[in-house]
Amino acid sequence: MSATIIDGKKVSKEIRETLKTETAEFIEKTGVIPGLAVVLVGNDPASAVYVRNKHRACEEIGFYSEVHELPEDTKEDDLLALLDRLNGDPKIHGILVQLPLPKQIDADKVIRKIKPEKDVDAFHPENVGRIMLGNYRFLPCTPAGVMALLDAYGIDPAGKDCVVIGRSNIVGKPQAFLLLERNATVTICHSRTADLSSHTKRSDIVVVAIGKPRFLKAEMVKPGAVVIDVGINRLPDGKLCGDADFEPISAFASAITPVPGGVGPMTITMLMKNTLTAAKAAVGT
Repeated sequence: MSATIIDGKKVSKEIRETLKTETAEFIEKTGVIPGLAVVLVGNDPASAVYVRNKHRACEEIGFYSEVHELPEDTKEDDLLALLDRLNGDPKIHGILVQLPLPKQIDADKVIRKIKPEKDVDAFHPENVGRIMLGNYRFLPCTPAGVMALLDAYGIDPAGKDCVVIGRSNIVGKPQAFLLLERNATVTICHSRTADLSSHTKRSDIVVVAIGKPRFLKAEMVKPGAVVIDVGINRLPDGKLCGDADFEPISAFASAITPVPGGVGPMTITMLMKNTLTAAKAAVGT
């Protein structure tokens, strides 16, 4: 048996086509163009690539897009003032500040400054609380992408044992809540978990998001399990790999996401979905 390769590029493309159609219909009906503002502070190369990709996705789907590139030494007050302006701009329905931020800026203060109804990353405490309650305004982009991939491949988490490796606010914690909302039995594991393998070896679905190359080894996974690899790591030879040891695991798993080409393409697509949701809410449709 070899695993079904979960193709994030294909699923992402299909969802974007649907969003394109929905956006055209929304603009025709309301005269409103969904608008996304992305703010980049400093010159982190990876962040700059993400920002370019987000801008391109907006153009592809038919959104209005603004990119605000600020210097590394930007003062916190100046960034907060920009966010105030974007909060009040009716052309902008979604605001995203690219993380990480330079050390002189308090990321928590920045996240709280964005209006919850424009917080398309779903990082604002109000939106985080809604995720815990299952009363979503927006779904956090990467975990939502994972759920969309499971749906696209007919993998129902209901009643399954699921392990999420990683407890970050961006992926691990919200991922656990989204799986729980879909009636999975969820265990969150992390760097302090004793005997991690005892948890992963009984799991039907493993979501690994720990940021360590090939951390999840074949002997940690039971035959027939589904492995969702959220990690993306650059090796010394310049190649990319995930947090799961792809080749040996794919020999006996039932399904697995590759890196690149698995979860990665889904994140920006879910951001686009959230932006359209925000625009619809803004005009009451």
